[in-house]
Amino acid sequence: MTFQIQAVTIYGKQPDQVHTMPFQPGRLNIITGDSRRGKSALLTIIDYCLASSDYPVKSGKVREYVSTFAITLTKSGQQLFVARRAPEAKAAVSTVLCILSQAPGTPPPPLEELRFVTPLDAAKDILSDFCGIDRTVRVPAVGRATLIPPSVRHALYFCFQAQNEVANPDVLFHSQGEEWRPSTIRGVIPYFLGAVDREQALLRNRLRIARRDLADHEAKLAAASSLAPAAGQARALLTEAIEARLLPPVTGPEPITDDVLRLLRNALVHNGPQPGPDSGDDPITALRTRRAELRSLHGQTRSRIADLKAALTENSAFTDQANEQHARLASLGLLKRNPDTSAIAQCPVCDSPVSSANDTIAALTRDLTHLNGDLQVIGSDTPAIQRLISHEEDQLQELRSELARNQEEINEVTAAFRALHQEPDDVRRAALVQGRISLYLDTTAQHAIGPRVVDRREELRGQIAALEGLLSENTQDDRLTSFLSLINQEISKKARKLALEHSGSPIRLDVNRLTVVADTADGPVPLKEMGSGDNHLGYHVATLLSLHEWFAEHRNPVPGVLILDQPSQVYFPPDHIGEEVLQSDDRILLLNIFEAIHRTLRRLEGKLQVIVMEHADLEDPAFNHHVAYRWRRRDGQALVPSEWITSDQA
Repeated sequence: MTFQIQAVTIYGKQPDQVHTMPFQPGRLNIITGDSRRGKSALLTIIDYCLASSDYPVKSGKVREYVSTFAITLTKSGQQLFVARRAPEAKAAVSTVLCILSQAPGTPPPPLEELRFVTPLDAAKDILSDFCGIDRTVRVPAVGRATLIPPSVRHALYFCFQAQNEVANPDVLFHSQGEEWRPSTIRGVIPYFLGAVDREQALLRNRLRIARRDLADHEAKLAAASSLAPAAGQARALLTEAIEARLLPPVTGPEPITDDVLRLLRNALVHNGPQPGPDSGDDPITALRTRRAELRSLHGQTRSRIADLKAALTENSAFTDQANEQHARLASLGLLKRNPDTSAIAQCPVCDSPVSSANDTIAALTRDLTHLNGDLQVIGSDTPAIQRLISHEEDQLQELRSELARNQEEINEVTAAFRALHQEPDDVRRAALVQGRISLYLDTTAQHAIGPRVVDRREELRGQIAALEGLLSENTQDDRLTSFLSLINQEISKKARKLALEHSGSPIRLDVNRLTVVADTADGPVPLKEMGSGDNHLGYHVATLLSLHEWFAEHRNPVPGVLILDQPSQVYFPPDHIGEEVLQSDDRILLLNIFEAIHRTLRRLEGKLQVIVMEHADLEDPAFNHHVAYRWRRRDGQALVPSEWITSDQA
């Protein structure tokens, strides 16, 4: 089971200013009240504490009077307290959080006891783990070209509906309207629906990498065709020309293809060997020395790859063992604590006093904290090791190519020297070399002098074909289609109960366009082409409730929380302020929305928590029996207590 919201806490800028708002897990929690009382800020506070990369809390009294925000998360006998300071001075966002593992029921600690030491990325990983997300999986993100691990931030796309989203015909999911978000949402939907498993994701990632490598390799081949060092046969002819004194010795860096061709053409214009001393260097010895160096580098690279793979295996083994120990230590949360002293009070089995075990429990809790740190370090090291392995394997391939070119050059030079030694004088030897050069240039030069980059296209295509063969037996696309078909049935049922337009036609969630579509006899009708804000609200609610039913019933790692900000706005004019009183028809339509929420909550039996911020305050059991807070201006009630503002002004 994933987490729900136990409480939201704000700490004021003055000493001892703490305001905690508990919520009931597994229930409908309604916060109703007048405008500008802080209702919408609740969603942004929860978002901020769940490792948001920006500061979504809007300017106003909340920013002005609150120094620190906190939420308490709960799931199956575990509790996590997450606090985050408001940005200080001109900082855009606070980059460190305070995260505490607590016994269930532990109240928020005083502000002075909080230690903000967890970096934002580490906090996101901890929250993702608490949500049950497998961070070893990789899913496509921006433009389907980047692979990223799913995180709690991605799960929140399906948990929040801000005021400008809850009835938006153009946006179905949270933050969908932001740049690049649609591609990321499309990429993570199969994972959160359960259509992706770890082995499947690894195969798909390998396939994407192989396709990318093929494209990169083809680009390198094209770029290197004119700049690559000359192939073995051409360099061997150059060596022969120097030995026959048709050319002076070449100094400086290894010549590239165009330079070798130019030197070979120059060798043809000489009438015979040039006067000068014979070279004392043996080219075959130099080539064999180079070959020995290359073989040594090849062996060293293979050893480094073996060591890195061994380290990767050790990391995996350690992670498995550490997770097992972590699960055992986490059972400390079962011990009952004294709410006044936070000391261990009773055994959870026999209710016997176990106060003497407090020192032991404290030590084990410290061990659990250290173990969490070790797991975070290992989790961050593994991708780095994998990148090193990839780099070393590329180097190994380059060395193999260089060895092949070296052997080709040795063979050419050896054969040429045998032929030259059979000639009686230098002139005839030079003429023989010129003849070989002329034949090479006339027939095979441009073809034989290929790029230095070894052509691995067939090898890469073979890898791609093999991976596609493995994935052809994989059922991810079929599973996703099947799952969406079942979810679409639930959306259609809810749409009919809400009497929405086109609910008599098949309704489907289009995960490519990220919208709801009605398949009518006249063609598909997407949400943005449906009229009435009531329809937009209804399809948003029907879709998100159906998704959460799927998440909960299949134990998928999405927080069991759905937050809706002011769904009744579609029934009021935009300039309406004050206590909301609905006309009878609109009242019935809004109550239908809450009845749909109740049906889902009864079906899930505590696995989903719904928090609704509202202007309306309906006198109906489906609504008023579930009001957690009424923030009315006349009563002085609000998210930020009125005494905080009064004391500050005084």
